[in-house]
Amino acid sequence: MKTKTQLLVLILIGVLFASCTALQYRETTEEVYLRHKAINIPTEITTFNSKVIDRNIRVQAVKESNNNINVIFFHGSPSSMAAWRDYLIDTSLVKKANLYAVDRPGYGYSGFGDELTSIKTQAKVMNELINDYNLENVILVGTSYGGPLAARIAVLNTRVKALIMVSPALDPNQEKKIWASRLTQWWLTRWLVPTGYRVAGDEKTTHAKELEKIEDGWETLKIPVVHIHGTEDKVVPFGNINYSKEVFENITVIPISNAGHEIAWQTPELVKPEIEVLITTLIEDIKP
Repeated sequence: MKTKTQLLVLILIGVLFASCTALQYRETTEEVYLRHKAINIPTEITTFNSKVIDRNIRVQAVKESNNNINVIFFHGSPSSMAAWRDYLIDTSLVKKANLYAVDRPGYGYSGFGDELTSIKTQAKVMNELINDYNLENVILVGTSYGGPLAARIAVLNTRVKALIMVSPALDPNQEKKIWASRLTQWWLTRWLVPTGYRVAGDEKTTHAKELEKIEDGWETLKIPVVHIHGTEDKVVPFGNINYSKEVFENITVIPISNAGHEIAWQTPELVKPEIEVLITTLIEDIKP
């Protein structure tokens, strides 16, 4: 009996270790460089130290010297900049704009496991990024949690000229409670949950209140805003499109019939054309 108990404990520890190792949703710098080398698309990975939170934030960039449009991608949760890898190797996008993907605080290699639940503060951090990298003519793309984050950054920084939100969790009154996130809050089960999911659970638990804190800025946003959402989204209700219609002045809503929540990475062919339209429009707008 004692031997069986010990075996079960060892198996449990093994499963937990495997899940915590495998469910990190991040890539090492070496893995990113190897992928880009194989397809001959140069990339660079850098970090900048945020003075707002005194933390290094990891950023991937794919740039060409003749591009003067900058597109920045913000992931949801749990995730990392790796969620946007298909976009950063898309030759059509690469030719038209400099592309950046960011590990949000708590994910990837931006203090993995050290959550930052405040959207306001995260937006200030990403605002630093735009200013520190001296980026002009910026288009922001955010999915899920990254949607309202990108929108808040646009409120803060006039260098942002357009915004795309994919399946954004934007309306505080439509925030869904996910039972699994409770496991991340209970001390008896929190340690069992993989790190990325703990960070996601912390964000989800406070998300509605954090959304309320940034509602006062939407009326100031005059730039083009595109909201893409699946009609069958079970994670973030499709009804969020009505909120966007109410609060954003220059809004385009694109419903995707029969699609769920994972549009950004499961069907990038639906998102990339919208990015290209905004890039083309901005190129025309900034012509002398």
